[in-house]
Amino acid sequence: MRKTDKKMDNQLRHVLTEVCAVALKDINGFQWLTHVVNYSNFPKSLQVVCVFDTNENLSCFMSKKTKIELDGLIQLKLSTINLAVNNATDHVFYDTEQNCDEEHQGKWVNRLVQKSYGS
Repeated sequence: MRKTDKKMDNQLRHVLTEVCAVALKDINGFQWLTHVVNYSNFPKSLQVVCVFDTNENLSCFMSKKTKIELDGLIQLKLSTINLAVNNATDHVFYDTEQNCDEEHQGKWVNRLVQKSYGS
């Protein structure tokens, strides 16, 4: 990773930690979030993955305007580090601990490597 990539990754972690704190406080079932990126194709390759505890809580979240608000908050926070994404829904994906347990035996590293959220 180049020095500029490390700097951007640190900025991403910082602003996404702020988003995570808000989501943990305000959204039922939200557990954590992470990002995956290939810096040779940045920012197009950026994927922010928001993780919920169960499919039921994720389904409830997706049916409310809260999803639009969280996508907007992520887009706003990315803009504070001069990372403009035209449409947050192209970069924000949702998953659950339940799905990871069932499909990858709870091993998120394997899930994030094997799963392409954008496709």
